[in-house]
Amino acid sequence: MRSLPALRVLCAVSAEGSFSAAAASLAITQSAVSQHVAALERHVGVELVVRGLRPVELTPAGQVLVAHGQAMVARMAAAERELDEVIGRGSRQLRLGSFPTALATFVPRAIARLRSQQPAVTVSITDDHMQGLLPRLHRRELDLAVVFAGRELGSEPVGDDLVAVPLFTDRYRVLLPLSHRLAARDRDPAVRELKADTWVGGGSRSSWFVPVRDVCRSQGFEPRVSLTSDDYLAVQAFVAAGLGVAVVPGLAAARHVAGVRVRGLRGVAPARHVGVAHPDSPLVPPTTAAFVQAVRAATAGRRRAPRDALAAAPR
Repeated sequence: MRSLPALRVLCAVSAEGSFSAAAASLAITQSAVSQHVAALERHVGVELVVRGLRPVELTPAGQVLVAHGQAMVARMAAAERELDEVIGRGSRQLRLGSFPTALATFVPRAIARLRSQQPAVTVSITDDHMQGLLPRLHRRELDLAVVFAGRELGSEPVGDDLVAVPLFTDRYRVLLPLSHRLAARDRDPAVRELKADTWVGGGSRSSWFVPVRDVCRSQGFEPRVSLTSDDYLAVQAFVAAGLGVAVVPGLAAARHVAGVRVRGLRGVAPARHVGVAHPDSPLVPPTTAAFVQAVRAATAGRRRAPRDALAAAPR
């Protein structure tokens, strides 16, 4: 494609819904937008925009170009940012994505460590779940993201164009109402001892609950889930009210509400592997590399032996 600027304009028209809004977002005139679109149509030999409709609609050919053009524009923008950083031109920015429980626990310490070392860096945060973080990384909307996987990062790909750096294993813990028969027992319970209980869990597409179901099935039973939520505070509130037991990631149990007893799990237990992922590049931008080091330092204590980590966790 000869005209990347014209392709960027077409993508803006698609995103904004009109020529005037696209002009405002790109800080150019509406006439310039029209000229870019017309030039692109002459180049490909077909109409790309259906005129006279509000909001603007793309023709099938226009939709094809925009689908590919968004990725091309994002890659070029990422290349420009990385080039600026490598040669020391312009401001230093870090676009960081993370899943919520990481943001609520160790990510703030990592950002603080980065800023103490590089005060000029501007950090923007995208709070999202795994279903959104990896596509954003692939589209180069993020410089890096704190992610998790069911297996150790490095043993399964996160994408042909992404690199994952392992941080620690987040072992799940069980939440019990204070009145529960296992709440006051000295020994941590095993998953199979919860077979007869009513459960609070995640929905069918909740990524955090998938390993819980898998472990329960490996122990010969299906958890009887009566209430579902992807909000861990809501899950804890349900447990505190005596509405069931729950098995949640350790990060989600780091701060627990009154009326909940948090215990480790003995024997076979679910876990997720936490790491940081960033686009693969021959030269990793210095700010990205600095954050990777900062987040590894911030999570060093979480890479202790599993038994030590559980012993130090609050109950």
